[in-house]
Amino acid sequence: MSEPVLHHLRAGGVSVVLRTIGDRLPEVLHWGADLGDVPGAALADLDLASRPQQVTDQTNDPVQVSLLPELSAGWLGTPGLSGHFAGARSSHRFAVTDARFDADRAELEASDPSGLGLAVVLELSPQGLVRQRATVTNHAAAPYTLDAAHLILPVPARATEVLDFTGHHLRERAPQRAPWQLGVRSQDSRRGRTGLSSTTLMIAGEAGFSFGGGEVWGVHTAWSGNHRMYAEHHNDGRKLLGGGELLLPGEIVLAPGEDYTTPWLYYSYGVGLDELSARFHEWLRARPGRATRPRPVALNTWEAVYFDQRLEKLTELADAGAAVGVERFVLDDGWFGSRRDDTSGLGDWEVSADVWPDGLGPLIDHVRGTGMEFGLWVEPEMINVDSDLARAHPDWILAPVGRLPMEFRSQQVLNLTIPEAFAHIRGRLIALLDTYDIAYLKWDHNRDLIEACDPATGKALVHAQTAAFYRLVDDLKAAHPEVEIESCASGGGRVDLEVLERTDRVWASDCIDPLERQHIQRWTGLLLPPELVGAHVASPTSHSTGRTHDLSFRAATAMFGHFGLEWDLTAASETERARVAEWIAAHKRYRELLHTGRTVRADEPDPSRFVHGVVAPDRRHGLFAGVMLATSAHQPTPPVTLAGLDEDLTYEVTLVGVGTDDGGGWGRPLPWAEHGVRLSGRMLHRVGLVLPRLNPEHAVLLEVRAL
Repeated sequence: MSEPVLHHLRAGGVSVVLRTIGDRLPEVLHWGADLGDVPGAALADLDLASRPQQVTDQTNDPVQVSLLPELSAGWLGTPGLSGHFAGARSSHRFAVTDARFDADRAELEASDPSGLGLAVVLELSPQGLVRQRATVTNHAAAPYTLDAAHLILPVPARATEVLDFTGHHLRERAPQRAPWQLGVRSQDSRRGRTGLSSTTLMIAGEAGFSFGGGEVWGVHTAWSGNHRMYAEHHNDGRKLLGGGELLLPGEIVLAPGEDYTTPWLYYSYGVGLDELSARFHEWLRARPGRATRPRPVALNTWEAVYFDQRLEKLTELADAGAAVGVERFVLDDGWFGSRRDDTSGLGDWEVSADVWPDGLGPLIDHVRGTGMEFGLWVEPEMINVDSDLARAHPDWILAPVGRLPMEFRSQQVLNLTIPEAFAHIRGRLIALLDTYDIAYLKWDHNRDLIEACDPATGKALVHAQTAAFYRLVDDLKAAHPEVEIESCASGGGRVDLEVLERTDRVWASDCIDPLERQHIQRWTGLLLPPELVGAHVASPTSHSTGRTHDLSFRAATAMFGHFGLEWDLTAASETERARVAEWIAAHKRYRELLHTGRTVRADEPDPSRFVHGVVAPDRRHGLFAGVMLATSAHQPTPPVTLAGLDEDLTYEVTLVGVGTDDGGGWGRPLPWAEHGVRLSGRMLHRVGLVLPRLNPEHAVLLEVRAL
């Protein structure tokens, strides 16, 4: 057996140590905290110290679990590559033919005697985020059916708990946590989009890990179609985090010369969930081409008018929005074709002459005249059977042979893999952007891809449809790079890092009840920074839950995101409008802090409270929210602590007046509230301070500034 060769990659406080033996694919000796500048001899000793003792009932050589685990290396867990040549040659033994290692990047090329080629890239970002992907190429003379291609990174034995997320429409990204037991814990999405119930992250950590403490390791599969993430605990003691695209039967068949590239898998390490989260946030903010101007305060018309679109009403709503400080006015569903309800018109992307006899120009001109941008709702991937497009091209619908799939919200899926269908939709969207002054598209996707097949052959097309969606967005961005796009899918059904390579924010949920949003935004924010998450102030009574909340709670919740309104302001009182204007002004005052700072969350032991905030990069300024979710078991409630501050600085803490006008109940004033208090960052983190008394479902904002 050849002597191993060690490669130490480092960046952003993270180390990855790769071990290669002979021509085998490399395995990971360490992924986690930075090991420092380790000399070669010490790396060799680290390798020696990690080798298991060989005992009876084991392979003669140690089992190697590479980045793409192989049965041929003795691994009997989840294989990295599954596939076959017409039922034959299903096992692989890749030999590395070329390898390049830099300080923060590894590139490998390998081949298998069957004729398959493999290329793997692993890299560390300056923020310490690890990402990797693989390309499989068929160099053989026969077709190769690819069933799965999964990549992994190992985590240490001390990771004994797993956190992931589930949910449904109006309740996305609900956390679930469990001991990491033997076997495979897998979160799969077969919905043809990222999914309302799918996890954004699979996280393993030390027992009792929290936002501020305990080592944690997480994986994210960056793909907007079917995918999986898994945490595997093998009976040999190894623990792995992996994932990849979830391929349907026969979906990827590589003809000779063809290749398949996996999605990027992103991995983050941290001491506490906040550090793991911060690596994603910092990486997203450093992306080339991201929107860098302040995020415009938006008003979306959906819950204000639904399908009842009338110029007079909408211009009145626009005026009301402009008067309170709105910067972007978004016309939602109902402006095109026969779309008077959600049963018809999808696919007919032409302005309805019935609703808009003079086109959208009069409304857009009015909106632009107030100084606001104009945005428009679209759902280009969908089609109603009751539409001119479906009647003209029934063969453009994704369907199994001989029948349509079951309907979902009275709609089917347009087959964008057909060049003519793709060109038609692309042409209609670009024509809209060419004709009108549109700065923003709210891009929706309200249907799971059930039986998304080629109607002529029955072949599954989810992968091809997802790739076509990416091409469509890329084409629109190339033609109109100034247009921003929101990823919306029945609310938060398409939230992943690959869709955010080409869009500018996500809609976290169709539920904007602030009590629900406190939870949804908290866990969406593990992956995404506040400026990428649409967060709107709803009407006093939530349309999705029927609960009624004061403006202070609704607005304080929306403050920590891309702020907007989803409310018929024309029906609001003058007093309500004045208070909305104050909240918008407050958001603009703190917008730079909120959208550039580090998100922190207190490890609050009282389940009735959340305490979270954003701290500036230099840690001299912060804005925190104290949120009362329910009635506490304690009266009075104990102090809360503030995370993320410089423990050696002294801060002045004050209540933000706009957030303290209601919900305080009865009693004498809080002793420190009137004039503020001066405390060190260490005191605020280790001892804390008492919040004003809050009724359930209310919030208060605290500002901290270094002296």
